[in-house]
Amino acid sequence: MSEVRAALLIAAEAHLARRPWSAVRMGEVAASAGVSRQTLYNEFGSKEGLARALARQAADGYLAGIERALARSAADPRERLRAAADWTVAAARPGTLLRSLLTGCWGDPLPAPRPARTTATAPAQRRAELPLPGPGDLLAAARDRAVAALDGAAPRTDPRELARECECVLRLALSRVVAPPVVGGCGGGAAARAGHWAEPESWRPMTPQMTRVMETIFRTETTSPRKIMP
Repeated sequence: MSEVRAALLIAAEAHLARRPWSAVRMGEVAASAGVSRQTLYNEFGSKEGLARALARQAADGYLAGIERALARSAADPRERLRAAADWTVAAARPGTLLRSLLTGCWGDPLPAPRPARTTATAPAQRRAELPLPGPGDLLAAARDRAVAALDGAAPRTDPRELARECECVLRLALSRVVAPPVVGGCGGGAAARAGHWAEPESWRPMTPQMTRVMETIFRTETTSPRKIMP
């Protein structure tokens, strides 16, 4: 990535953190990055192109984090897979692009990308118009990275079983992203009764439960002919 492109994405993220995407102005982003407005358009083609680049950067960052979590030194594959689940929950905070990419739910403050066009001519603009991964694509990419990292380390060697196990754990993490716990527990506390959600900073409150779940996944042989969860 060029220095100019990186600076523009950093500036766009900073503006998005302070105001909804509809209120972010291309001229302000360019000025914050120290380049001209025309340079911004040359790089991304349009505000929509910039939105797509921000979303793609969020997806790439998530997958890079998955790889870092799986590369931890712990020999136990359950610990490494749990670290990937931990990263998924911690990174997909409310109001972030990653949360929307993983769930497919976009709010007004975020730059929800529209389908890619095919009219871009400049190489940089064509990069900005590449298709974005959907929730299923992103989950599959994370699963495949987990399979590659844990292959040979897990109790079973059947790649289909390992893929099923990795996807199961990542889907459990995603369920935590979609429906975080209510403050004060089920039906408890004024915040819970008001419908306010408590988003944990990490997976650690769920560690004992997740350990038991993954022990079961890695120990129990499935009798279902379907090896990969839909």
